[in-house]
Amino acid sequence: MRRFRSWDGTELAYRLVGSGPPVVCVPGGPGQAAEYLGELGGLGDFRTLILVDNRGTGASAVPEDPETYRVDRLVLDVAALREHLRLDRMDLLGHSAGGGVCLTYAAAYPYRLGHLVLVAPWLRVAGMQTDSGLDEVLARRVHEPWYAEAVAALHAETASPRELERCRWLAAPLLYRRWDAAAQGQAAAEHAQFFQPATDGFYAGFAPDPMMLKRLAVLEAPVLLVAGEYDIWPTCRAVRELAAQIRRAEVAELPRIGHFPWVDDPTVLRDTVERFLASRPAPPAGFGSSRR
Repeated sequence: MRRFRSWDGTELAYRLVGSGPPVVCVPGGPGQAAEYLGELGGLGDFRTLILVDNRGTGASAVPEDPETYRVDRLVLDVAALREHLRLDRMDLLGHSAGGGVCLTYAAAYPYRLGHLVLVAPWLRVAGMQTDSGLDEVLARRVHEPWYAEAVAALHAETASPRELERCRWLAAPLLYRRWDAAAQGQAAAEHAQFFQPATDGFYAGFAPDPMMLKRLAVLEAPVLLVAGEYDIWPTCRAVRELAAQIRRAEVAELPRIGHFPWVDDPTVLRDTVERFLASRPAPPAGFGSSRR
């Protein structure tokens, strides 16, 4: 595990996995340690994965100011990590809520990006719906033995932490292709990987930037949006709606894949991301007239 001091002095941790050109990886949750990303289906066979624990999670320190858990403040941690790594530009990958962090980073620091990969990204940061077409996605799973219980848990309203955790477990099969040992193992491990203040603070006091989509529309870095057919947060339709706003974006819709593609089909995720990184050229060094 390696460490660096971020913009406000908070010590953050990251680990290196694999070999090859670096890719900075931002986990989701929100408020979840990066360990759940594993090796992203073997992407480390081609790339050096720089897996950062967001502040307060995993081996990273708890900040003095809880307001710094907010998504737009986490962007400053990504910027500080790039400086620590001495990268002029970086390839950036975000999953789920981490995708929201990376979208915000792309809008704020477009000239510091080589490639942007968003796997099942949350879209609230852009003021967009994440569950567009949800009923159609759920209908594809109606034959599953756990379906009725999972959908009831998904829509349940509860204020009790214990009951909320129970509903999360019952609804968890909706996030995977199969509710098999691999899926159950990851879902069972999640509880210990979360830090509740980081989860609670992610959107606390946050309002989407009304200019974000206009900034992303002219982004020069190539963007890959990975969406699973079975995913409910976000749906493929929602991801396509985002892609329509970004000039250099392409969508990889993965059949019969849920929210965690490296669990459902490690090879398809690895090959999809590596093919994109290898075949889509990054913008030339020094492009653009202003830099941050």
